[in-house]
Amino acid sequence: MENIKEEFKVKSEELVEKVRQLIHEGNVRKLIIKDETGKVYLEIPVTVGVIGALIAPMLAAVGAIAAMVAHLQIEVIRNDELEKKA
Repeated sequence: MENIKEEFKVKSEELVEKVRQLIHEGNVRKLIIKDETGKVYLEIPVTVGVIGALIAPMLAAVGAIAAMVAHLQIEVIRNDELEKKA
């Protein structure tokens, strides 16, 4: 199994919505939120079973980070096997 990495640059006000969107895509294994210099603020392991009550605390943490930093990067690690099945 091989992983695919992607990076998105977002403004702080777009961060929570982008993370929510990525989690709902279903083929994401991990999200890494960092600033423009590469400093990691949060790593979120995303499993297939992440739903409802578990997403809310993660999004609250993401929102707190967005309040501190103006421009962020989201590194997305996707499961290659799920990509091939889709």
